Amino acid sequence: MRRVLVAGIGNVFLGDDGFGPAVAQHLVERGDLPDQVRVVDYGIRGLHLAYDLLHGVAALVLVDALPGDDAPGTVTVLEVDDVPAGVGLDAHAMDPATVLATLHRLGGTLPPTYVVGCRPANLDEGLGLSPAVAAAIPEAVAAVDVLLGKLTTEGT
Repeated sequence: MRRVLVAGIGNVFLGDDGFGPAVAQHLVERGDLPDQVRVVDYGIRGLHLAYDLLHGVAALVLVDALPGDDAPGTVTVLEVDDVPAGVGLDAHAMDPATVLATLHRLGGTLPPTYVVGCRPANLDEGLGLSPAVAAAIPEAVAAVDVLLGKLTTEGT
């Protein structure tokens, strides 16, 4: 069986940046994930995620708030092809580029990686998601489910 890690990332104290942890919490509470899938709310613990990836996973799904010009609440699925160049090691940073660059610097290799992202409306200090981003959680969960269906059946 393939082992897939779903990583909710983001700072719950910065409004919509808590999107990744909210989706991870929803997936865990739903309770119907395949045995070969592990969901973790990493919050802002980027170095922890990088070290967990060193132990090896077949695939990684990052869930995060992503900047962009789309309307707040827009969900996007991206495939990550390579570790970004020129990103430094920062034990406190949680953005996907820094985590993946840290993994590379620690001697790890990037598994097939996807990002399920949502355009934020508000990244100011404060708890809670904006209405547009909170309403996007079901769409993001569905996108993760599609990826998990693909990633847990490939090669079986």
